Amino acid sequence: MAEGRISGQETQKSRATPGKTVAFDQVAGVDAKRSPTGIGEVDRVLGGGVVRGSLILLAGEPGIGKSTLVLQIAEKLGGPILYVAGEESPSQIKLRAERLGVSGSGLKFLPETDIDTVAATVAAERPTLTVVDSIQTMRVPDGGEPGGPGGIRAATSRLAELAKREGTTTLVIGQVTKDGGIAGPKTLEHLVDVVLTIEGDEHRAFRILRSAKNRFGGTDEVGVFRMGPSGLEEVINPSEAFLAERSGSAVGSVVTATVQGSRPILVEVQALTSRAAFGTPVRRANGFDGNRLLMLSAVLEKHGGVSLGNLDLYVNVVGGLTIDEPAADLAVAAAISSTAKGVPIDRATVVFGEIGLGGEIRSVPHLDRRLAEATKLGFSRSVTPASAKSVAEALAIL
Repeated sequence: MAEGRISGQETQKSRATPGKTVAFDQVAGVDAKRSPTGIGEVDRVLGGGVVRGSLILLAGEPGIGKSTLVLQIAEKLGGPILYVAGEESPSQIKLRAERLGVSGSGLKFLPETDIDTVAATVAAERPTLTVVDSIQTMRVPDGGEPGGPGGIRAATSRLAELAKREGTTTLVIGQVTKDGGIAGPKTLEHLVDVVLTIEGDEHRAFRILRSAKNRFGGTDEVGVFRMGPSGLEEVINPSEAFLAERSGSAVGSVVTATVQGSRPILVEVQALTSRAAFGTPVRRANGFDGNRLLMLSAVLEKHGGVSLGNLDLYVNVVGGLTIDEPAADLAVAAAISSTAKGVPIDRATVVFGEIGLGGEIRSVPHLDRRLAEATKLGFSRSVTPASAKSVAEALAIL
């Protein structure tokens, strides 16, 4: 039996030339030159400022303050700044800038949606910051429909290439979907260097700036702002601001200490129960994970002596902040117990700790920093993993 020679894949492999490897110690480092924006809360989230040649995506709901923040950053940075106006006219943007007290020194508008024209203008003007408002309006020849997955992907890819080649920091404004995700294909987030999101309610004052991705820093910091007549104002002491309107000892209300990045923040957690109108009780949470709320409800029934079987349950984190750390478990449980039993919690008490399925209270990081922040704001009593070992014991103390 004659042996046959297999061609195809083997032949193609044999024709390939080995690639050139580079030793780890011979790789050139990245010179990430940062320029502080002059807005402390923004610089906190970015890790110290914007990096030259980086591509930043800023996303948020309509009316949440994206364009306002961009104009304030442009005012603080100064220097030649190019504002690519794809959604609004330059007149509309100027009107908003004047209302915010932005002088517009060094700011130039480009009312354009064609990406080739944008690239040529950036190469000619060489701005330190290029703002693209918005990525959904950019049009790439043969790149798909503007605003569609292909069009957004092509436009973002061109802007990333442009930012690196020209060394201009590019800030792209994007939209979010109804469920809070960033509108557009997932590759949009992969192509950019930094993803920033603004959270909040347009009918409420507070705005939270977060980093979902940062190639030049961490993603655990948050910036807190208050929307005012002159734009977004930095909130230097978020704990004090979030608790400013808190009344006296109230049923279903408790204060917890959460850590956002490098700083502890005190926030109020509220709970409300009402008799279920239908067969299956409702469990709803705003600013807290819904699945974790279901777990805590079960633990309270099993180990806390709190009957919730025929009650609708609502939990709210005041101020628009979203708590995603387990340290808030005990505060949520305490608020639920308080409203279910109709017993208020002393307003000078701060509560935090993680709750396990067995009803045990587990330790949380940064205990001393949380307590120090509470003491600074006048809280004289605390219920923490150091003072209670089980949810039943903690509820008895409260």
